[in-house]
Amino acid sequence: MANPDAGRRLLPLLSTPHKGGRSALTCQFRCGNACAHEVANTTDNAYFGDVVKEALSRRGVLRAGAFGALVAGAGLAGATPALADEPERTHGGSGGDLRFTPVAPNKEDALTIPDGYSSSVVVRWGDPVLPDAPDFDFDNQSADAQNKQFGYNCDFVTLLPIGRDRGLLWVNHEYTDENLMFRGYTGGAAATEEQIQIALAAHGGSVVEIERSGRGGEWKLVTKGRRRYNRRITAQTKMRFSGPAAGHELLRTAADPKGDTPVGMLNNCSGGTTPWGTVLTAEENVDQYFVNGDKVPEAQKPYITRYTITTGTPSTSRRFDRVEERFDLEKHPNEANRFGWIVEIDPFDPDSTPVKRTALGRLKHEAATTTLARDGRLVVYMGDDSRFEYIYKFVSKDRYIPGFDRHNRELLDEGTLYVAKFTGDSPAAEIDGSGKLPSDGLFDGSGEWIRLVSGDKSYVEGMTAAEVLVYTRSAADKVGATKMDRPEDMERNPVTGGVFVALTNNTNRTAAQADEANPRSANKHGHVLEITERRDDAGEKTFAWAIPLVCGDPKDSATYFAGYDKTKVSPISCPDNVTFDKDGNLWISTDGNALGTNDGMFVMPVKGKDRGHLRQFLTVPVGAETCGPLVSSDQLSVFVAVQHPGELDGATPDNPGSTWPDGDQPRPSVAVVWHSRGKKIGA
Repeated sequence: MANPDAGRRLLPLLSTPHKGGRSALTCQFRCGNACAHEVANTTDNAYFGDVVKEALSRRGVLRAGAFGALVAGAGLAGATPALADEPERTHGGSGGDLRFTPVAPNKEDALTIPDGYSSSVVVRWGDPVLPDAPDFDFDNQSADAQNKQFGYNCDFVTLLPIGRDRGLLWVNHEYTDENLMFRGYTGGAAATEEQIQIALAAHGGSVVEIERSGRGGEWKLVTKGRRRYNRRITAQTKMRFSGPAAGHELLRTAADPKGDTPVGMLNNCSGGTTPWGTVLTAEENVDQYFVNGDKVPEAQKPYITRYTITTGTPSTSRRFDRVEERFDLEKHPNEANRFGWIVEIDPFDPDSTPVKRTALGRLKHEAATTTLARDGRLVVYMGDDSRFEYIYKFVSKDRYIPGFDRHNRELLDEGTLYVAKFTGDSPAAEIDGSGKLPSDGLFDGSGEWIRLVSGDKSYVEGMTAAEVLVYTRSAADKVGATKMDRPEDMERNPVTGGVFVALTNNTNRTAAQADEANPRSANKHGHVLEITERRDDAGEKTFAWAIPLVCGDPKDSATYFAGYDKTKVSPISCPDNVTFDKDGNLWISTDGNALGTNDGMFVMPVKGKDRGHLRQFLTVPVGAETCGPLVSSDQLSVFVAVQHPGELDGATPDNPGSTWPDGDQPRPSVAVVWHSRGKKIGA
């Protein structure tokens, strides 16, 4: 492979990889061994086939509000969101300019990229964020230092302009792996209080100022000067609730009797940006941080288990309750309800208070992608990342007004929250769980968005509006939403207008539960689904859908690459995050590759003669997951978050599973890739 990192090493394949290709360490620390638990959704909601079909249009519109993708060069200098009435484009996403040699699957301990490309690390765990932060010292960490340094496991990445060649990089810090952070770590019960405080500080997110290096696609961390925007947000940062559920009794605690001032955010996975330049960050697997779920009042237990909070003995290995008793649900049963939200953060105001937007519902959020409806209302797409969970959409009551920030920032507090219900258009007998295409040659169908709540009005029988928003999963159960295979990131194509959903996997789906939108039983490799909304309007209540990509080894008959010649495509497993370049090509990052090789980043045209021609652009180091990703608007740079490098079973600081990026202890990092001759990415 070209351009391997210096000092790389080759590690052997694991003989018995954990479920979905992840290590046991990743499963323990990232999601609290979610796959080992019983499926939380025990409803008898149909697995598709209950909605009347409707013939729907498939013309494209430009995505609005794509502020977070405005990264480089002239795009940084005064870029504004595209509006929905701009002319339709017809030639984007055809892949005609993608002319790189794909990276082969591998197990190298390096960020491996195509010939002709270069890469560098922009920022890594422990790098100073605040001007008075100390340099990172692995063996002499402290909570005070971590509060000022770049946090652990980086995930969602976005870059917002502050000048022609400068920008603010926002990065989520999803979770901590104390086994790799501290020598001799044996679990939260034996951890020092300082180690627990360090872990609390390593969660959350970071705002760091970066600048272009030269005229190409390389970017570097600004390390000198005032850096007035730089900021750390952690599990201990004071926040506020807004929207219909703010102040409700389900959000009140002894420390916050008004129920409007939560503290901190946890397990922030993917996210999005708003047209007014703020960040939306998504709290996901928050259940694993709490103990004594069995001690909550009986009336709350069904809701606790619906969010996979254990009602038996404490399951968390971190034991945050040892330093902050709010994590003990016996003492503070409502504290868990204060996590699992979309959080809005203003990266341009380091003194601003992060806001948990209750109108967007509470679930295991993976994404918060914004766009504009045809009439100017704000639309947010969200996935709930668990087996047999749902896809959601929020549509604001009022319209976005460019430049009127005070008005725009209230859009996320009042509107309608929907959940998706789908149907296939093929006979049920043709969907047998094998992944074989039906007789019409497509996995496709139609669907509708079902109302859950609008402001203070609930559309769910037996639940108030606030209850719908706090217990959104239970509300979606009641209206018969469609169970999906771990819906994660959702992004709208800026050229075609289609909304693409990454469905990572679901090994629990049986052949009897297979349907046209989830066509494989024991689905360990996942697939990608496209939603095309009626009249090309994100504000509509009906849609068409189709599956352009069924992942796995192309040699497997149960794979599909939009009809492209499968002898010419790259193998792919477990799609997680998706993004688009300005030409409308789909970029996919993976998490938990079940094919036995490193995770990576891929690109696939979605229209034209190259539709379905999927190629691997990079692989991340051994044990790592590919997060982010972000393609600059001038297509000179690709940013990728390398999460949990070296997170292999048995790995410790004294026996590291990776030495990326610096040749010693593995450090989660954000890297940038660019063409060595300054050409457009993929050219």
